[in-house]
Amino acid sequence: MDIAAFCRQSRVLVVAGKGGVGKTTITAALARMAADVGLDVLVVELEGKPGVTAAFGGSGPLSYDRSALATPALVTPARATPAPGGNGPAPTAETDRRGHGTIHARRITPDDALLEYLADHGMGRISKRLVSSGALDVVATAIPGIRDILVLGKIKQLEREANADLILVDAPATGHAMTFLSSARGLLDAARSGPVRAQAADVVELLTDPDRCQVALVTLPEEMPVNEVIEAAYQLEDRVGLTLGPVIVNACLPDEPWLTEDPAAAARQVGVTLTDDQVAGLAAAARFRDRRFQLQQEQRRRLAEELPLHQLQAPFVFSDTIGPGDIATIADALAAAVDAYGAEPASPAPGPGGQGARETPAGPRRAVQGSPGSGRGPVP
Repeated sequence: MDIAAFCRQSRVLVVAGKGGVGKTTITAALARMAADVGLDVLVVELEGKPGVTAAFGGSGPLSYDRSALATPALVTPARATPAPGGNGPAPTAETDRRGHGTIHARRITPDDALLEYLADHGMGRISKRLVSSGALDVVATAIPGIRDILVLGKIKQLEREANADLILVDAPATGHAMTFLSSARGLLDAARSGPVRAQAADVVELLTDPDRCQVALVTLPEEMPVNEVIEAAYQLEDRVGLTLGPVIVNACLPDEPWLTEDPAAAARQVGVTLTDDQVAGLAAAARFRDRRFQLQQEQRRRLAEELPLHQLQAPFVFSDTIGPGDIATIADALAAAVDAYGAEPASPAPGPGGQGARETPAGPRRAVQGSPGSGRGPVP
């Protein structure tokens, strides 16, 4: 599948998943992938963490104002390739000139969104006093979900302004993300009229239009993260009505058949002599790594069986901290997976309209919607 077409499937892509699965890293890699094919990207961060800026070589948290993370000159430096021994990326001598897009980012908070909303509606003189007085906390207590609506309303405004080809939202961890994304529908049911209801209606319209907004769920190939991402997928559809894009399986180990070789025999082939302890240690490490790979593949197969969405695989990066070179490596792997989208054999049609249903003890669940070309892809 064409990478630019993949990135243009919706104008807003919410990246969500369990805490610790690498959502911010994947958000940065998706931004890099889109910029590499000439798209202008805006990353929206919600929690004030420095991960997004660090991924592009910066430091410190983002502000409410839009700031540049990567311009065309910064998006196209020499790319990184894994260093010998798998100890992180090493610079290459080649310069990749594919990228001509830009990557900007900003942090959106309820207080800042409220300040801007009041200023836009002629109340700029009192807006800061209202926020500093704690009035928003009082309103938030009286109207549950109002903080989330302020943030989602700002994202809706950014989407309508169309200043970026793609808006990537680095969502909170799954539990909070579920409340965050379902808040608009709750307010829509509760409010009879007025600006709060109008804002909630606009947000629900955004979230339920697959041409405007989709969700990419991120997980690790481990039992608990896979359990949570499967449940989150069905809840997002049932409670919010969101369209789900591919699920991104992060930190995947490569298939390395040589791990089954005898370390002593391999050492003799290259003229190296190993002690018995070294041979035993290498064999134990190889068995551990091979077992980890087998467990990974078991979880990927289970994910494919229980969640009828295409999988994109992101590699495990052997680095203490994630920097621009690592982001480039992950972006390239995601681009290769997207490029193979249409080349992989299609799974049997799971149901009417290309959707699959899931049986639970409570009965059948509604089908998870897939992005164009999705469906359960094969797991190698």
